[in-house]
Amino acid sequence: MRRALMCACLALAGCGGVEANTDCESVPGMEVFCGFQNPEDLVLSPDGRTLIVSQSARMDGKGGGSLAAFAPSDEGPTRLFPVEDATQGSADWGAAECPGPPDAGFSPHGIDLGRGPGGAWMLLAVNHGGRESVEFFEVQTSPERPSLRWRGCVPAPEGANLNDVLILPDGGFLVTHMFPSGSTAGTALRMLRMSAFGSELGRVLEWQRGSGFSDVPGTEASFPNGLEISDDGSVLYLNVYMGDAVRAIRRDTGETLFSATVESPDNATWARDGRLLVASHPGTFLETLACASIASGSCARPFRIVAVDRETGASEVLIDSDGSPMGAATVALQVGDDVWLGSFVGDRIARAPLPR
Repeated sequence: MRRALMCACLALAGCGGVEANTDCESVPGMEVFCGFQNPEDLVLSPDGRTLIVSQSARMDGKGGGSLAAFAPSDEGPTRLFPVEDATQGSADWGAAECPGPPDAGFSPHGIDLGRGPGGAWMLLAVNHGGRESVEFFEVQTSPERPSLRWRGCVPAPEGANLNDVLILPDGGFLVTHMFPSGSTAGTALRMLRMSAFGSELGRVLEWQRGSGFSDVPGTEASFPNGLEISDDGSVLYLNVYMGDAVRAIRRDTGETLFSATVESPDNATWARDGRLLVASHPGTFLETLACASIASGSCARPFRIVAVDRETGASEVLIDSDGSPMGAATVALQVGDDVWLGSFVGDRIARAPLPR
């Protein structure tokens, strides 16, 4: 999918002239840490000391991605999966039709951490490598860093093109289906053009053990992206990338409670003050997609981190970056008084203070 979209960018607008941050140098207000591979999503380990990073495959399709651990004192990320000496548990956390562990092409996208069966810590990861699926991992803590045991998978419905995943407090998970998948640049071009004209090609899917996948009412959208949910599981917060909106939707009825205007919203996380932290990409989708053409460093595309009130939808820009020394941020994860930032392309993550 990523290679097809890159070809679509070339066909529709061209990808030349994209600036890159090639020096791994921090600036006032933003500290960068390099040595990563397309660190699209971040979660905090159960002990609160380590980031778990979703590193997707290279844009040229050569080699796979990984899940990695990182702490500020580390020299770089430490691979958690796949690794040669990884232990594997039984596959009973996923679906019965899971064909086995992912292959070397494993390419994680959205990730989420929560409680799993028996109260164990569970990490879910959307995977595009070798198969379209949601992979289950048991997170085991240690004094040094966490480790991961693969515990099963759920193959995606035929034609699905997944993005973000969210563990439900009442069991199962939600996952965004961006638009029907296609293996050719021509298919990707068609999807991009249809999305540009407002076609609601995507939706949110819910998976429950025993019943499988079902559509979540009221979530039809043009390129649904990041997900979050209220503590009681009653309200879903959906980022509509092509629709420039963050929607609050009742899970039981599909009623839209509010729709906040946010440019090209990517992932969302909860801030300590109870608001949503949303990574936003000003400009056009093709301008952001052009970042896929950089050969090294980090794409210097501007981004914003926007706080959205969970009750009213009122929004406030907390960080407005020109893209230096890291651009095209896809996630903002608050840890203490700072946020950690990841990106869908590039070799770095960043840490920035949140305005008080």
